[in-house]
Formats: sequence, C-alpha cells, structure tokens
Amino acid sequence: MKGIVALFLGIFGTFAFSWTGLILIPNYQIGHLDPQMDEDGNDPYPAPKSGMADRGRRIYAANGCVYCHSQQVRADYAASDIDRKWGERRSAPRDYLFERPIMLGKMRLGPDLSNIGKRAPVEEENASPAGNPTPAGPTTPQASPASNPAPGASPSTPPAPAASAPPATSAATTAAPSPSPVVAAASPAISPAKVAAVTSPAPASVSPAMTAASPNPAANAATLAGTTATANGTPPPYTAAWHHRHLYSPRSLVLDSNMPAYHFLYEKRPISGERAADALKLGERDAVPAGWEVVPTYDAKCLVAYLMSLDQSHALKEVKATAAPPSSAPAPSPAASSASPAPAPTKEAK
Repeated sequence: MKGIVALFLGIFGTFAFSWTGLILIPNYQIGHLDPQMDEDGNDPYPAPKSGMADRGRRIYAANGCVYCHSQQVRADYAASDIDRKWGERRSAPRDYLFERPIMLGKMRLGPDLSNIGKRAPVEEENASPAGNPTPAGPTTPQASPASNPAPGASPSTPPAPAASAPPATSAATTAAPSPSPVVAAASPAISPAKVAAVTSPAPASVSPAMTAASPNPAANAATLAGTTATANGTPPPYTAAWHHRHLYSPRSLVLDSNMPAYHFLYEKRPISGERAADALKLGERDAVPAGWEVVPTYDAKCLVAYLMSLDQSHALKEVKATAAPPSSAPAPSPAASSASPAPAPTKEAK
C-alpha cells in the first residue's frame, strides 16, 4: 500500500508540472494579448477576417491546404525562412490573435503562405479601371531610350504634340519595350525558370500601372479582367488571376509543382454572348474548345480572397524586423578630398 501512494503522488506531480509549464504559464504570458495600435488608437493589427476571406479560410482548411503549406515564418537563427523572402520578420503570437484554429501547418511540401498576400503587385493610384485598359501615350521627342524610367518609377510622361515629334523618334520610342514592374514582386522561393514567362518584357503599348492588382482581397478575387498578362498570356505572379490559374492548373505556372489541380472549384460552360470578365486565361495544354470558357465558382473566389489577405508584414513592438545588410561606405567626393588636410611630413622629409 505504501508503494501505491508514492506512485499516485508521482503521477499527479508529473501531470501537474506539465500542465503548469505547457498551459498555465503560456496562457499567462500570451493569453491576454490585444491588437496592437499606434499612440492615437489607429491602425489596429491584426484585424479579424470577414466576408469572402473568412469563408475562404474555411475552404482552405476543408481542402487540406494546411497539410502542405505552413503559415509560420521562423526566426533567422532557427531557419532560412527570412532569407527565402517568405517574410521580413518571424511570426509572433499576436499574428494569430483571431485565428481559430491556427493554420500553422504540419510540414512544407510547398512554400510558406504567411505573406503571400503582400507579394502581389500593388495597384498604382492612377491605374485605369479594370476592363478599360488605356494604352500609354507617346513620349516626348526629347526622351531617349536611356532616359526611360526604371521599373517601379512613375510612368506618367506628358504627351508631346504630334507635330513636334519626328516620325523616326516616335517609332523607335514606341517600339522599345519596357521591363515589367511586377518581376520584383515575385518571391525568390520559386525559381524564375519554373515560373512561366515572368521575366518577359511587357508590350510597350501597356502602361506599367495596368500590370498591378488591387490590394483589396475581395476586389482581386472578383475582378480578373484588369490584370495585364505577360507576352505569352501568363498573369503577373501572385495576382488574383495568377492564383486562379495556379489553382486550376499548377504546372502551367510552376513546372515541377506537385500540387493537385482543383478543377472542382471552377465551372466549364459555353460562352453565351460575350466572354465573362472573370474567365480564366489558360495555356495551350489546358485550353478549352472554342465557344467554351472556365470561370471560378464563388468558393474559388473566396479562397483566392483569403490568400490575398495573408500578410504578416506589420511591424510589432515585440519582434524586431530583419535589418538590411549594411551598405558599403560611399567614396569621398573630389571636393571632400581636396578639403582634407595634408598628412604631416615624416622625419625623412624634414
């Protein structure tokens, strides 16, 4: 009988110690977190998902996406997630304040999706409305190919009068393609050789502002016509059109992808009248017969809206962002060199 009492006390103590260390102390530390705000009480983070993004979250879990994709950026001392550009900082408990259950993931057969929404190109303020693409106006006659703006710079150049522009200069300037500004938004986690035509230049008649998608997840999921495709019809990476095509035919964008195709989230139907604005632009091997089109169902739009809402890039007080690598010291200017005092003469010179 004496041994039974000692055994019972040992089992009870083991469970009590484990419960205290694994449940009680963590709940005391992070169990009462609130959204972070600035000094004026604005800019709350995180915010609960609602509408299409909330429904898309349930579709994400129901289709087993959590088994192959994680939503947790590990610290730089524990993994190379930040080096892979999956995030600017490690994930923190506050990021999952309104997640029930938390989609941390079990393994990574695919890339981490914690910041997949941030990788989408950002729509510029003066972008033309979806479905009404506006070609770029002619450039001024003084502009030469060397003076064209770099990708990401403001493309707005006041058009010159038609009479003052020489025909040869105008034709040469119009024919020169400008690099697509969305290439910088692609994640290095996917090799450029595996993403079809990401680095191909955009046509000169398309304004760089047209190559961006709306930062609003619901608007991105509902509108696909305003997304400008690259030269071979591939949508810019991580836009709503790119996500829909990736869900319908993963290997048309990532050649060695082992992700299954979610055809049941899309509807193949005959075209009645005009082609639908949200119809998928598929490649040759996935093309449907003439007179037919593939459109996303409401569940597919909700799933894409959820993916576009994933963003953990907000700065948190308890987590330090990864510091940028120190830049090399600039070379001294000629004026500074001439103003610097001459070195003191040595004894031999005296």
